[in-house]
Amino acid sequence: MERINTYEKWLEMEGLPVIREYGITDLMMVQLEPWARKGGRGAYLNLLGAEENVDAYLCEIPPGGTLLPQRHLYEETIYILSGYGATTVWVEGGAKQTFEWQEGSLFSPPLNTWHQHFNGQSDKPVRYIGVTRAPVFMNLFHDLDFIFHNDFIFQKRFSGEVDYFSNQAKIIVDEVFGDPKACEANFVPDCRTFGLVEDRKGGMGEIAQAFFEMADNIMTMHIHEQPSGTYKKAHHHGPGAHLICLSGQGYSLMWPVTSGINAEGVERVKVDWQKDSVFSPPDKWFHQHFVTS
Repeated sequence: MERINTYEKWLEMEGLPVIREYGITDLMMVQLEPWARKGGRGAYLNLLGAEENVDAYLCEIPPGGTLLPQRHLYEETIYILSGYGATTVWVEGGAKQTFEWQEGSLFSPPLNTWHQHFNGQSDKPVRYIGVTRAPVFMNLFHDLDFIFHNDFIFQKRFSGEVDYFSNQAKIIVDEVFGDPKACEANFVPDCRTFGLVEDRKGGMGEIAQAFFEMADNIMTMHIHEQPSGTYKKAHHHGPGAHLICLSGQGYSLMWPVTSGINAEGVERVKVDWQKDSVFSPPDKWFHQHFVTS
């Protein structure tokens, strides 16, 4: 029986470039093409380590321009790479809410809400990266009309709360990550200046970090800061994590967990990174981060 991959068929319909690599050194240098569905320019990033658990895309809003309104039945997290502007969010029959963002901002349009992005600059484009759960949702239902033309309103996720996109993060008690590193925040104004908490008990060395839960999503995010000239202990987890470098410079080594912590009998994969780099470690691959800046 033929395996149906609705997501891959949809990618062909989108008509955009699809990059399939371990990582991308500079997201600002990726060439984008006209994107009819969004009304801007874009490219898909199907990183090898994501293994179609999640995907990513780049989108550019033209100077002084506006993207087309979107609504979809899959989760999405957006990080602004350059520029500033605003996003309007609403549900059918509800009032519209608009919040402003800038380079470094992080947010997530609530599931299946209408949302529209605006470029606040008249002379420069805005570029952002979005990470989504589209592959899983599309291949679960095999029905694009259900994904893009579903009028169900998830009231428990978003019902028009006036302070929904407030920049005030709510500290939560989390049995896995622990207080106060876990936050509920539907909007982070600037990830690069967000106050982090030192974590020397997690077995990863001298690091500081913060964890985020946004819009009641399955996907979670975290910011990790590592001192200059240090490395993070080798670790592994499931597929789908997209690591975006906010600042600094360095590289990561990756290898299959079956080769052991010392990568016996296998050549490590090296990924160089700098500001605006992204990469995704494959499922059950050790990866180790080195800061050279």
